[in-house]
Amino acid sequence: MMVATGVHLDSGEFHVGGYAWHLRYYPNGYDQEFSSSISFALVRTAGAGDNVRLHARAKISLLDLAGEPVARYSQPVDKCSTSKASDPWVCKSFIERDELEKSGHVVGDRLAVRCDLTFNVQDRLVRELVAVPPPLLRRHIGELLGDARTSDVRFKVGGETFPAHRCVLAARSPVFRAELLGPMREHAATTIRVDDMDAAVFAALLRFVYTDELPELDGGSAAAMAQHLLVAADRYDMERLKKVCEDKMVRHLDVGTAATSLALAEQHDCPELKKAILRFMASPARLKAVMASDGYEHLVTSFPSIATEILAMFAAH
Repeated sequence: MMVATGVHLDSGEFHVGGYAWHLRYYPNGYDQEFSSSISFALVRTAGAGDNVRLHARAKISLLDLAGEPVARYSQPVDKCSTSKASDPWVCKSFIERDELEKSGHVVGDRLAVRCDLTFNVQDRLVRELVAVPPPLLRRHIGELLGDARTSDVRFKVGGETFPAHRCVLAARSPVFRAELLGPMREHAATTIRVDDMDAAVFAALLRFVYTDELPELDGGSAAAMAQHLLVAADRYDMERLKKVCEDKMVRHLDVGTAATSLALAEQHDCPELKKAILRFMASPARLKAVMASDGYEHLVTSFPSIATEILAMFAAH
C-alpha cells in the first residue's frame, strides 16, 4: 500500500528517564520538500510531567542485518528542546529511499532503526502557564488626580483649587521639583497661587502630569488649548507635553491660527513648529489670508525678523 507524503506510522511506546516515547516513521517523507526521503520524528507521549522543559540529544541509526548501527546512516534529531509533550523532534532527511533500497540493510519490506536518547530536565514549569496582568502603575498614578484625601499641596488658579501631590509633580517637572522640594519659598506652603494661567489650562496640565494624556477637545477649542498648554509646558519645563502641543497646533492649523502659533513658536523656541507653519503659509492664498488675520499685527510687531521672512516669501510669489 502506497503511503502519502506526511503520513506516518507509529512505533510502540518505550520508556526513558521516566517518560514515555514513540517514533514516527514517514515512509514517503515528512513533507513535500523531503518526499524522496524517509523521515523520523521522536515524540514524548502526553502524561505526567507534561510541562517540564526538556533539553535532549537524540540520534536515530539504521541497523544492519546483525543489529548494529550503520555509522553512515546515523542522523542527529533537530531541535531537541521542548516543554510540550506533543512537540515532535524531527529528522526530516534520514536517508533517500533509493539509497535505502540499495544499502543491503532492508530485508523484504522491513528495516530496523535504533534511537539513542539522553536528556536533562529543568526543574521549572513553563512560564507561559502563569498569566501576568498588564502594568497598572500608570492607572494607579492617574487615580490620584484630584484626590484631596492623599494630597499634600493645593494650587489656586483662577478662583479654583486643585489638590495635588508634591512627589508626582516633582517627578514630572524640574520646575515643580524646585518649587515644591527645593529651597524656594513654596517649599513649606500648603497652598500655592498660580497667576497668568486659566483654570482649565492648569487642569489639563495636571491631567497630563498624572496620566500622560490630554483631555479630548475638538475644533477651535483644541487649537486654543494647545496654544495655552504650550506656554504652560515651557513654563514648567515639560518637554514631552510641549511636543504634544506642537503636534496638535500643526494638526489644527488654519489661516486664523497661523500667525498666533508662529509667534508662540518663536517665543518658546519651537523650531519644528515654526518650520511647519511657514511651510503651511507658502501658498500665496494662505499667506495673504494670514497677513489679513487678527494675530498678524502682533506677530510682526513682536518679532520683526519673522516679518522679514514672511515678506520675503510674499515677494517670491
